[in-house]
Amino acid sequence: MGGAPRKHQPTENKEMSSINARPYESQSATEVAFLGLGVMGYPMAAHLAKAGHKVTVYNRTFAKAEAWVKEFGGTAARTPKEAAQNARVVFSCVGNDDDLRSVMLGENGALAGMAAGALLVDHTTASAEVARELYGLANKKGVGFVDAPVSGGQAGAVNGKLTVMCGGEQAHFDVIQPLAYNFAQAVTLLGEPGAGQLAKMVNQICIAGLVQGLSEAIAFGQAAKLDMKQVLDVISKGAAQSWQMENRGATMVDDKFDFGFAVDWMRKDLGLVLSEARRNGARVPVTALVDQFYADVQQMGGNRWDTSSLIKRLRGK
Repeated sequence: MGGAPRKHQPTENKEMSSINARPYESQSATEVAFLGLGVMGYPMAAHLAKAGHKVTVYNRTFAKAEAWVKEFGGTAARTPKEAAQNARVVFSCVGNDDDLRSVMLGENGALAGMAAGALLVDHTTASAEVARELYGLANKKGVGFVDAPVSGGQAGAVNGKLTVMCGGEQAHFDVIQPLAYNFAQAVTLLGEPGAGQLAKMVNQICIAGLVQGLSEAIAFGQAAKLDMKQVLDVISKGAAQSWQMENRGATMVDDKFDFGFAVDWMRKDLGLVLSEARRNGARVPVTALVDQFYADVQQMGGNRWDTSSLIKRLRGK
């Protein structure tokens, strides 16, 4: 039921200006809209433009949409409805459920501007409940909907190497999958509407536990007077290896926490996990505990530190 990752040529992509066209640039140009030009949406929309698609962008702060157009071409729209009017596919990537409803619904929302047969693809990390809600409303208009949250952080968005977890109908997924590969390395259909959001919750549960374990390991090793960079280099060759260890271990040792996904955003995501767990009866005691540890980090002023900052509370400073 899913789409297997497709091979594509590696791209050299160190800065936003170096975003290269993805392997699907040879497909016919598609008129698309992108709603939300935050740290993820800005480069994701750029990949679509670089691949030759006709992109109209909307951002709550219009000046940012204008800046994107100046850099990548396309058109800036004043409202989500205006952005969506001529688009075959409308992508969105905003903050939360309320933000999502604000750009989708109402007289100036995207759904008001979309024609029957168009597709709406939401990359926001939101609740499965709002995904199902939007699927139902879109379906009434003859518009397709796929919830498609992403993993890979800002670096993954800039480098076109995101993982996209999708929920929706196979026919809709088949249309949006090649477009999404312009900014992703894996795009997979995991089930019915809402399944993408549920898969993203699984992803965040895994990350929360891994980061806490890594934090405790580094703090323990430092208390034992070990050279933790050396230790991490050794154990990363064995069963303890993880993405978090490879990409955040050394920076945690150096007490640097400005590399990506913020604590505030993680707490939002874990809130979605805990709410869904209350609905489905899943037991997630470690996740609930780590969520409170992140609350401690917020109390330390670490709202915008990245998620590896869990170690700060173990150091007591």
